[in-house]
Amino acid sequence: MTIARPTKAIIVAAGRGRRLMPYTDQMPKCLVPIAGRAILQWQLDAFRARGIRDIVLVRGYLGHVLQARASEFGPGLRFVDNPDFATNNILQSLFCAASEIAGPLLISYGDIVFTRDVVGAVLDAPGDICLTIDRDFADIYRGRTEHPLSEAEVADLDPAGRVVRVGKRALPPEKAWGEFIGLAKFSARGTSWLDQAWRELTERYRGREVEPFERAPAFRDAYLTDMLQYLIRSGRPITPVAIRGSWREIDTVQDLERARALLGSGMEAWK
Repeated sequence: MTIARPTKAIIVAAGRGRRLMPYTDQMPKCLVPIAGRAILQWQLDAFRARGIRDIVLVRGYLGHVLQARASEFGPGLRFVDNPDFATNNILQSLFCAASEIAGPLLISYGDIVFTRDVVGAVLDAPGDICLTIDRDFADIYRGRTEHPLSEAEVADLDPAGRVVRVGKRALPPEKAWGEFIGLAKFSARGTSWLDQAWRELTERYRGREVEPFERAPAFRDAYLTDMLQYLIRSGRPITPVAIRGSWREIDTVQDLERARALLGSGMEAWK
């Protein structure tokens, strides 16, 4: 069966970005510039180079700044609001765009940059849920003292080559197959699984959002990886897409400085 290629992406970018202060005092994290382009623009350029033209951004903190600058980022960018961004996390932010989660699509964290070849790799991969996983992730953490290796969203595979564990503290980093970078592809069937799981979980946790879910201390604080782990435990197969570098997470001021040095170096892959 041929799986339709996505032409749409959802970027989750609602958080405060406290570890990037003072850069995030006046703008959302995704607008912080790296080598002359906002983090968001790096993502948009990589997506559009691979045919992703319909892009939904979930905003929260200083969302009005994104609105005021929307024209800078070209056509095809739409916004969905998370009014409770200060009291919830990535999973809740993503499902503020629940009506957009249908058909094939990409889902991305809002604080990462990657090359167009990384987008191409996940688009080309077979499978209903495909996670982009960096096999050389430990190299990126050398000298990354403000965001240590223990915070990596590590992943491991089962004997059949499918993702069996994913998330922070899912397993010791030195034993991990790689790190999930925050970019995933879902087929139409994959998004139906995601939607079905969300409906089940919101009903189960109604009025009990402070109770634990997977590795999250509370359902309202869950990460996307907690949902992915739930899907794995429910028997949904998840395919790893191996990359080697070619991406960066911008979580701290140190990350920003290192990314500016890398992306400003003029390397062809990042153009």
